This record gives sequence, structure tokens and C-alpha cells, in this order.
Amino acid sequence: MGRQRTTIQTSSDVTTGKTILTLKILLASAALAVGLTGPQIPNATEAPEMPEIQPLPVIPYEASWKCEDCSPEEQYVLEQLQEHTKISDRNALATIMGNIKQESKFIPNICEGGARVSYDACDRGGYGLIQWTSVNRYNNLGKFCDKYGCDPSSLEGQTRYMINESVFQRYLPEFEGTGKTIRQYMAAAYYWLGWGIKGPRQTYAYDYRSKLVWTD
Repeated sequence: MGRQRTTIQTSSDVTTGKTILTLKILLASAALAVGLTGPQIPNATEAPEMPEIQPLPVIPYEASWKCEDCSPEEQYVLEQLQEHTKISDRNALATIMGNIKQESKFIPNICEGGARVSYDACDRGGYGLIQWTSVNRYNNLGKFCDKYGCDPSSLEGQTRYMINESVFQRYLPEFEGTGKTIRQYMAAAYYWLGWGIKGPRQTYAYDYRSKLVWTD
């Protein structure tokens, strides 16, 4: 029977073991202090942070009369008339459009006789969308655009002035009514414009009436 090996632990071995244990404890403490531990597992009950949802702006859509077969200039004036007045009757809109076509064919920088010039270069006769002819009405176009920062030779500036002009505002309630015929609205148009030659403006108005389509 072989002899069993007996290990006798000396005092130096005990001291060394304690030293190693102490070092392990110190290293573990240092690791915790500087974050050298294993990866942190998030709490499964915590929901991930979601980005803030921004609401989309709601732009209201308003039904109106459209003219798909009209020129961009005609469409612009038609849109502005509906946006800045209470005119909603097709015959009324058609009457106004027919009169503008008779006066200028929607060419804003046209001087009476056909010359295409800037506002300050039209020396005689009418000028612009509705051929402003009298000294007061012609001058007031320039004063209006000086005050509100628009170009008196432009479609945009003249349309703003036309709608806000005191003469148009005086007869605007006639156009904001409903149920009249184009012929009846033409009477209000005469007092608004004071034309000398009627021409085919009423025929133009009937043509616009046939092209206006209600969109909702």
C-alpha cells in the first residue's frame, strides 16, 4: 500500500493566500468604481423613449369657382375676387371677368391704343386691367401701390387696387348678391367702369359663365 502524500500548510502559505484574496477584493472594488464590470442590462419593464410627434398643420380647403381653360392671368383675378370679396354667384363673376377682358384682355401694362408701357409712361387714355382713365382713378392706382408696396404696372398690384378701389367697393354689394342674370349684373358693371363703348363684353361674360366650374 502506497503512502498518501500529506501537504502541510506553512504559515507563509497562509499569509500568501490572504494577500491574494485581499488583492482580488481590492481589484473588484476598483473595477466597480470605474465601471469595468460587465455590460448593463436595461430593465425590461422600461419602454424605449419615443420621439415627440409634431402635429401636421391643417390647411382648410374652400370650394370655389375655377376656370381650367382660362389663362394664368384670368385664373389669378378669378381667385382673388373670390378670396377677397363675398362674390359667389357664377353670373356675377362671369360679368366682371367679361368686362376686364373687354377693357384690357387681362394685360395689366396696356395703355389705351394698345401700347405696352409702365404705369408712369401712359400719357393719355386709360391704363391697366380696367383702363383707369380719369385723373383721380389713374393717380389713385399709383398712390395705392406707393402706400402698400406693390407695382402699379403688375397684375398683382392692379388686382389689389381694383378690388379695394372705392368705386368698386361702392357697387360690390350688387355683385355679392345672387340670382341675377348676366344682363342684370352688367348694369352694375356699367356704373363701376363707366364705359363709352360696350363692345362684346356681355358675350365674353356668357363665355366665362360656360367655362366656370364649381369645385369642392
